[in-house]
Amino acid sequence: MPVRVVESKQNARLKELRKALNAPGRGALVGGASGLVGIEGPKLLEEALRAGLRVKTIFVAQGPDRALERLLDKLQVGRDVEVLELPKKLLDPALATETPQSIAALIEPPNWSWKDVLEADRNRAPLILVLAGIQDPGNLGTILRSAEAFGATGVVSLPGTVNAWNPKAVRASAGSVFRVPVLAASVQECIERLREARVKVLATTARGTKPADLAELNGPVALVIGNEGSGVPDGIVREADGAIAIPCPGPVESLNAAVAASVLLYEVSRQRATHISKPSGNPQHSSKSLPHAVADRGARR
Repeated sequence: MPVRVVESKQNARLKELRKALNAPGRGALVGGASGLVGIEGPKLLEEALRAGLRVKTIFVAQGPDRALERLLDKLQVGRDVEVLELPKKLLDPALATETPQSIAALIEPPNWSWKDVLEADRNRAPLILVLAGIQDPGNLGTILRSAEAFGATGVVSLPGTVNAWNPKAVRASAGSVFRVPVLAASVQECIERLREARVKVLATTARGTKPADLAELNGPVALVIGNEGSGVPDGIVREADGAIAIPCPGPVESLNAAVAASVLLYEVSRQRATHISKPSGNPQHSSKSLPHAVADRGARR
């Protein structure tokens, strides 16, 4: 594959990478929108290639003879991919990590649609996470990783939620961001789409809630995860079909948003597995009297 040497920090592609990493555009999450996103490190580049995403440009710091060739061979990079080799002193300042791995890329993000979120697998009911103002990129990335682990069909990002292509979110997702459908939508559009698809919307807040292990989560369901500080907005709670909480025996008022989302995803997965293996019975619950905690202040009373 052709490799071009870059010696100037004014290189247009290098500027594009710097911008993509420092200020990822929200357009990357909107169906039909164009735009490239930046990723760092050989592992994420490998995950992007495995996911079948189009890699536009690869940036690699200059190194020992044949090091670049061996790396690209290992990653099985196609010959149509633009490869730029540049001094480490030029590449590292453009990257977002404190200890850069001296390889980055510009890629085309997946072009997800509501059909991907709602009809990803016709053999199982939709399981959707709705993120209402998640601001910490590490939390968002962890949520995406848990979403993939527990079989969520998609994630909807409401206004105020950090961009899923934020470099910290991408790293925390460990590549799940490449595979889990993520859409950006307004609250109104989200609720309308879920209503049309007959998906039950459950907010995670302790006000008037039911313990998650006592809620019926086998059917189509969307779980709303609130902001780390203020929880699910009251307006969304009013629009929801109900509210659930996580039974906690300890003296905590709240759980980290990513932890809460992961626990709830596990509970849905557990219920659905139990429903399949024991269709005529319900699991016994021993947590009716436990206090509830959900994502941070959303659980405070």
